[in-house]
Amino acid sequence: MELNIVERMILIQILPREGDFVTLKIVRDLQGVVGFSEEEYKEFELREVENGTYAWNSKGNLPKEIPIGEKATDIIVDALKKLNNEKKLTEHMVSLYEKFIK
Repeated sequence: MELNIVERMILIQILPREGDFVTLKIVRDLQGVVGFSEEEYKEFELREVENGTYAWNSKGNLPKEIPIGEKATDIIVDALKKLNNEKKLTEHMVSLYEKFIK
């Protein structure tokens, strides 16, 4: 799945914090894959500017292929559907929603 920095940050935030062992194990692995490496921090000049707000250079806006397995996709879809049903989606989540909810 091709995701840019904003989508990756949002994805990390919407992943469940509670669940069964298998779900939490997949979530932990997914956080590692979706999160940012040291090389990406340098390449994108990723930095916190204030109160949890981040900034980056234009390279960060380009999508990156992130390998996401079938079960991880199911977890993401469930999280997005739950946010939608609760009417808690934000404008920043729309592109992520469109990519996962077909």
